[in-house]
Amino acid sequence: MRGRKLKPQPMEMPPHEDPLTLSAGEIHFLWWFIQGSIMSPSTREQLWDGWGMCERHAWGFISVEAAFREGYLHGPAVLYEDLMNRARAAFDIRGPMQARRSMRNIRARGPCLMCDMEYGPHSKGSIETARVQEGRDLSELRALALKTASYWQKALCGRCAGKDSPQRCRRHLIADISRGRISDLSPQTALVDYIAKHIKIYARSFCHGYHGTQTDEDMAALISAVGWCTGWKTFLSIMK
Repeated sequence: MRGRKLKPQPMEMPPHEDPLTLSAGEIHFLWWFIQGSIMSPSTREQLWDGWGMCERHAWGFISVEAAFREGYLHGPAVLYEDLMNRARAAFDIRGPMQARRSMRNIRARGPCLMCDMEYGPHSKGSIETARVQEGRDLSELRALALKTASYWQKALCGRCAGKDSPQRCRRHLIADISRGRISDLSPQTALVDYIAKHIKIYARSFCHGYHGTQTDEDMAALISAVGWCTGWKTFLSIMK
């Protein structure tokens, strides 16, 4: 992974593309990804460097996992617990220029894993048509979102949602800090702490002895974590 020329992460899909109609190639990749490729040390390192994946592929990963595993989201919960703990550490800075120093800590240091492998809306894959259709089924993700909406809505990025809200996703927080629009990180730190606290409980609920200990608020933290790391527009587009 090291020493390669990094490709820029796409900020969002072009207007004519449906942001979550995944191609056969993307679903083929994600099918094997959720079977265990996510646990590869080099893969985990690249996910860590990129704060997950780009917006399209991050929500694609969650939706495919939910579709194929009928809403059992253990892998994503563990990954995003790790990323939100990293976010908490990134804000644990004292002294002058706190915002700009924290901004450097939350910048991606690498490209999206799937974009780097040139997976996109038109990628082809050796996968059965029925499995492609199953992977495109957003009903499990929508069901989770509707069940937990009162909690993840509190974490919505004002810029992504086009609303007068102080919350920011990681990308828009970086943009606002760099333009001098945000200097007080207290609200952002509180948001990250909140998400990290609840996704920890959700991730733990998949372990023996903790089954059933999660609440809707804890489950909502996965949606909030993906939104914080990569942005909310793709997710909001499928909830209309």
